[in-house]
Amino acid sequence: MTKKVLLIEDDVVLRENTAELLELSDYDVITASNGKIGVEKAINEHPDVIVCDIMMPEMDGYDVLSTLSNNELTKFIPFIFLSAKTERQDVRKGMNLGADDYITKPFNEEELVSAIESRLAKVSILKDFQREEELSEKEKKTSDLRTLNDLKVYFEIHGKAFDFQQGDLIYDEGQNSNYIFLVRSGVVKCHKFDEQGKELTTALYNTSDIFGYTSFTQNIPYQETSTAIRDVQLFGLSKDQLKQVLDTNQNVTLELIQMLTDDLKDVKDQLLQMAYSSVKKKTASTILKFAEKLSQSPGDAIKISRSDLASVAGIATETLIRCLSDFKKEGMIDIEGRNIKILDIQELQEVY
Repeated sequence: MTKKVLLIEDDVVLRENTAELLELSDYDVITASNGKIGVEKAINEHPDVIVCDIMMPEMDGYDVLSTLSNNELTKFIPFIFLSAKTERQDVRKGMNLGADDYITKPFNEEELVSAIESRLAKVSILKDFQREEELSEKEKKTSDLRTLNDLKVYFEIHGKAFDFQQGDLIYDEGQNSNYIFLVRSGVVKCHKFDEQGKELTTALYNTSDIFGYTSFTQNIPYQETSTAIRDVQLFGLSKDQLKQVLDTNQNVTLELIQMLTDDLKDVKDQLLQMAYSSVKKKTASTILKFAEKLSQSPGDAIKISRSDLASVAGIATETLIRCLSDFKKEGMIDIEGRNIKILDIQELQEVY
């Protein structure tokens, strides 16, 4: 990429000759005939390096350097003085003001180009150091995580906050899976629809659960729909953010794999229950599952639709309602509208 040089020089012949010399050395040259114009061009053009005469009308080189050094846009641009003033105090004054180099007239092509290349190389090296420090700092922030709880704290500190009201769609099946989410509060339901449009609840998530993962490395869309069944606060990390954390934290990766393994086991258990358990056992197990996710404390009533209960249990809604009626008669639960309250959790756990 061609580097841009701003040449500020009031002598027309010297300015044109020097500009031509630099252009032949493959620099993009901008010229200014005095210090005032030079400052304006430095701010507007933002060159890679500035070569400036000292003795000029309107504004001398010292004032140009001082002005640019106090401007956030130009303060770090390398600055080289070009002057016939060779007294020691003149050189010292220029360097004390922050000049990077000082070339005296007359000069040859090699001397000027060498000074410019040296300054540009220095800037490039400093930028590399800065990038390395920023990367190191970034890695340090993610390399201190040791447990899954540390990862959840990282979600809260570095994740994007989301708020959803009860019934709101969080993401839809087939949508780009941009975020993996941590539930800060509330309850989330994930579900799919079969070919007949019947809804099947696939998972429930509440405080401190992580969900929304499809693939950490590939752009696979969400495989299910997610909605808030209570007001929800979430923190979302992008796949790239999470991948960076996992790349630098082996222990967290292993714990996350264990969590995914446990989730997979729960899904298998649910499928086995749906396939082989009695209708009453499916209903009892599903009530207990919802109670675990929705209850604030033991004995609290849970408010859940009969269709959600039926879809998780894998039975018809009418069949589920009959089972609920039986459980109520047997004193295991109480029903008021959509609210279900467990009265005898041990009996419910022992249903077969």
